[in-house]
Amino acid sequence: MPSYDYYCPTNGRTVEVIHGMSDRLDTWGELCDKAELDPGDTAADAPVERLVAAGIPIASDQTPAGPPPGACGNGGCGMCMN
Repeated sequence: MPSYDYYCPTNGRTVEVIHGMSDRLDTWGELCDKAELDPGDTAADAPVERLVAAGIPIASDQTPAGPPPGACGNGGCGMCMN
């Protein structure tokens, strides 16, 4: 099964979970249940957003900060056309 990263704007956390392609998590409570996490002080009905990965690994407890240094802007990532 594939893994997905979900971001919670309420608490700023990104969490990685594994689930089927047709499954979708919409709330912090659903995400915490799936990831077996303590929801802490964040309301269970707080919305979460599934992130679209571009092949850039991120830690499961961090918000993505963009591509790694040197990955874009200088042609080093293979995706840039300059």
